[in-house]
Amino acid sequence: MDRQTVVVKVGTSSLTDDRGRLEEEKLARQVDGVLGLMETGYQVVLVSSGAIAAGFHELGLSSRPRTLAGKQAAAAVGQGALVQRYRERFAAKGKGCAQVLLTRSDFADRVRYLNALATINYLLGKEVVPIINENDSVAVDEIRWGDNDTLAALVAGLLQAEWLLLVTNTDGLYTDNPHKNRQAQPIRRLTEVDDTLLQQVDGSKSTFGSGGMHSKLTAARLAAKTGVRVYIGTAKDDPSWMRNAVQQEGSGTYIEAAARHVSRKEQWIAVHSASTGRLHVDNGAARALLQEGGSLLPCGVTAVEGTFAEGEIVEVIDSMGVSIGKGRIRYPATLITQVMGWQSTDVLKLNPDAPAEVIHRDDWVSAVGTEIC
Repeated sequence: MDRQTVVVKVGTSSLTDDRGRLEEEKLARQVDGVLGLMETGYQVVLVSSGAIAAGFHELGLSSRPRTLAGKQAAAAVGQGALVQRYRERFAAKGKGCAQVLLTRSDFADRVRYLNALATINYLLGKEVVPIINENDSVAVDEIRWGDNDTLAALVAGLLQAEWLLLVTNTDGLYTDNPHKNRQAQPIRRLTEVDDTLLQQVDGSKSTFGSGGMHSKLTAARLAAKTGVRVYIGTAKDDPSWMRNAVQQEGSGTYIEAAARHVSRKEQWIAVHSASTGRLHVDNGAARALLQEGGSLLPCGVTAVEGTFAEGEIVEVIDSMGVSIGKGRIRYPATLITQVMGWQSTDVLKLNPDAPAEVIHRDDWVSAVGTEIC
């Protein structure tokens, strides 16, 4: 049986002191928690913030920079220092760690997506802890995740992890902001994270980080939809909090996972790939895709938008103008524009090499019901 994987996301506030500087004791506590999980048989991936916090003091700044260039410069200075401190702590306990920096484009490109998976899995196989962070020193606003909570959820989905642990400065979710309302009650379990809950949650951020509870719940929803169980809680003084969390003994909030792990292909199509065009379909085609587990045939296409090649990802729109999902197209835009509305037998007369399906059901992800598109 394969060893189960746990992805742990540690935010800046869980690694720094009141002035925003890295605090060795806090960092050591997270390392001990990871080692505790490994001792119980889990593979652990650590998604760690803190590069900007580790670097801005070295640039002579008294607070976290606000400009993109300032943040990137601080990350460039701080990332090496952050990983070196992790390396020293893990080495003292006889374990190794490795830095893995990712950007959104690494997930959007199918080859790089699979390469990232292979690299992380190889490290795990060697019992080396991957320490993942967004590559803040080169990322720009248009491609940044904006916080490592989302990055952690995407990594958890990629690895088809058993658990995603999101560390915060509040012990899970409450009925109100516990820092403002002492009567707020803890919420220990959620079956799902819906839009109503997200609208109610305080979206405030920590002083030195870029995430808040809203960010964590958004990430939790994404991870849970891909089949990953989620725990949101604070980093206790006792490093065994991680082990307690996966043993269902944590004092934070647990969020149930979907009934199955969403395949990596489905995740890539739904979440990471960029749509290069749109197909409009009739009611029969929409019903086949959404309710009957069928493929999209040329006869169901009513309109084509965009210029795309065979093998690219397109969005599918129903007769009401609603996006119902995404899929890998088997026809180039020029051909499907010519044969839309045709029966497959007529298409084969025009082009004997044309596939029967415009989008095969194995290359389709519905946006209805799954909510991962």
